[in-house]
Amino acid sequence: MGVTAGEPDRVSTPAPVAHRPAHRLPGLLALIFVGGALGTGIRASLEDAAPADPSGVPWATLTINVIGSLLLGLLLETLARTGADAGRRRAARLTLGTGVLGGFTTYSTFAVETVQRLGHGAAVVGVAYAVGSIVLGAAAAAAGIAGGRRIGRRAGPEPRP
Repeated sequence: MGVTAGEPDRVSTPAPVAHRPAHRLPGLLALIFVGGALGTGIRASLEDAAPADPSGVPWATLTINVIGSLLLGLLLETLARTGADAGRRRAARLTLGTGVLGGFTTYSTFAVETVQRLGHGAAVVGVAYAVGSIVLGAAAAAAGIAGGRRIGRRAGPEPRP
């Protein structure tokens, strides 16, 4: 608070600070962009190294998505249990979680590969792939969350200012 110039009996209040949502902060968007480019590049390299048989199980995509689910569960639970979503933690969540792991995992490739198998006379493989991916991904995420819980207990919360 302060006194307005020329009007000593009038008190002015500072204007409220406008907080921009995270999705409108260029620095945070840059972290997501860089992380996403890295994750997508890693995934593309792995899928190129192990191309899928059109009627078989796309092992590269399955493995990528299950590992990504595990790592995302581990990352998010660890960050949630060790402090507030601010500063370095927010940057880590956005860079590694949204960026790297968001680019690394792929729902679109999973969906296309499932439909391809269903349409190429490999319906059993397609259904097994779809169900197996979901079940294994959920189990991997749960395992990651459990691991993050253990890490969070060991580290304890960050001291609050």
